[in-house]
Amino acid sequence: MQIGILQTGASPDALKDQMGDYPDMFERLLAGRGLTFRRYRVELMEFPASVTECDGWLITGSRHGAYEDHPFIKPLEAFIRDAYAAHVPIVGICFGHQIIAQAMGGKVERHEKGWSVGPTDYDFNGEKITLNAWHRDQVVKVPENAEVIATNEFCENAALLYDDRMFTVQAHPEFRPEFLDGLMRTRGPGLVPDDLMAKARARLADPLQDQTLAARIAAFFHDHRQTKPGAEKLRA
Repeated sequence: MQIGILQTGASPDALKDQMGDYPDMFERLLAGRGLTFRRYRVELMEFPASVTECDGWLITGSRHGAYEDHPFIKPLEAFIRDAYAAHVPIVGICFGHQIIAQAMGGKVERHEKGWSVGPTDYDFNGEKITLNAWHRDQVVKVPENAEVIATNEFCENAALLYDDRMFTVQAHPEFRPEFLDGLMRTRGPGLVPDDLMAKARARLADPLQDQTLAARIAAFFHDHRQTKPGAEKLRA
């Protein structure tokens, strides 16, 4: 099954040579799960010819806000709605989570409580899953056709499921601890409060359930046409 990675941002230059760019991270995360990949730099206006050019789509994180005025935002929102209408599955991560919600009638804002950074615990319908976070924007209004399937005290709408067609997560299952540490060193100073980065560093050795999310993402892609089985695996 071929998945098109819609790249909406880039890894910092200081980290890219050693740790790779965002598509590299997703290919590592989802390796060995029956998926192949094709990359599109939609941030640079490199879009697929149609929503059926690949079997499914994955929208990456980005330093941009979904609500900002960039040339790629409106075409990407249209692509999301077209893919949804065509029943082509999409997974959205962080910015991807937000832009999908916005495209489908939800609302994204810069969160009044600030940043979420580092290993973070999420409640996936009673199952605690720990993933790395790096965001200060959030989905504050959920689209009518989306179901909240993960939450925590700081991020109420941490994962959304749009029947068998779209699955989105605010956290970053693709971010390994060494990359998160690199982000704090290269992008954090002057942007993220020092005390918050100190708390994140204190948890960098915590076990992550990134492969739990990888399994759910792969299952979503493989099973999306079987609405009930696909949805049950993600809600469980």
